[in-house]
Order: sequence, then structure tokens, then C-alpha cells
Amino acid sequence: MPEAADASVLAEYRIGVGDALSVNVWRNPEMSLNVPVRPDGKISMPLIGDIMAADLTTEQLSQNITKSLTTYIRSPQVTVIVTNPSSSDFQRRVRITGAVASPQSIPYREGMTVLDLVLLAGGPNQFASANKAKLYRKVNNELKVYPIKLEDLINDGDVATNYPLQPSDIVTVPERNF
Repeated sequence: MPEAADASVLAEYRIGVGDALSVNVWRNPEMSLNVPVRPDGKISMPLIGDIMAADLTTEQLSQNITKSLTTYIRSPQVTVIVTNPSSSDFQRRVRITGAVASPQSIPYREGMTVLDLVLLAGGPNQFASANKAKLYRKVNNELKVYPIKLEDLINDGDVATNYPLQPSDIVTVPERNF
């Protein structure tokens, strides 16, 4: 059974480039705004200008904005909400490549298994060496590879290698040697 993926993939959400944020400064509506995270990872705010947002949690960004605003506002109360987490889309995808009908990169969903991903990709194609498929998963910053007996899973109902998927997993199905 594959080890759990890196905790960073499953841990508290971190703001990313392209995310839309709602920054609310209590009792200061002119300071509150909805703002995208720019390609340089920063957002712009009145009074304090540019402030780094990427790779921070909403709590960390709230604290940084609060510190920056204390010069201008007495006891600022800042709340940051991610209104559109578009950057997480690619961090939380699962992918299937190789000898399948339709290679895919799709958003991860809780409870997904290898078989779900293979079926979404239209199954192995006629050139597949399905019992030599592999699951690639990053564990403790190290890439781990797990064998998948895809042919046995599909044709014989052998669910031994129908592993539960985790965000960022990659399944590859090699072609047969002719």
C-alpha cells in the first residue's frame, strides 16, 4: 500500500499566484478590498502598498497586514478570505499518462482510486502493457513508485492495486514492446 503523500499537499491552504482574495479591515470599509494575487506573489493595498501574499496561509497574511496597518490605524482587525483558490487547481490534480485512450490531468476528489482515474481516461489503449502501470507519489520529498496490475484490476476484478489516490499523484501506463 502506498505511503501518504507529503503533508504539504494536504496541509493548510497556502495562497498562490492567481488566487482572488477578500481583505476585510474591520470598521475601515475604505481599506477593505477584493484583490487578485499578482504573478510576483504580491497584492496591493491602500496605505501599505505591495505586500507578499503567495505561499502564506490566510492567517499569516492577516497578521502581516495587521502589523503594516498599525502605523495608520489603531488596533486594526484584518480578515483574509480566499474567494477563488485558482492556484490550488494544479497543486491538487491527479494525472494519467501513457497508453490510455485519453491522457488526463483532472482535479483531485476525495475517495478517488486508480480505477476511477483509468476509467476517466477511457481505459488502457490497444498498445498498453497494463500490468506494468505505475503510481508515482511524492513522499517526504522523495518520489516513490508503486506497481499497478491494471489488467488484473480491470479484467479479473483484482483490487489489490486499486490504490486510493492523493493530490499530485501520477499514474503511467507503458506501451508493450512488439
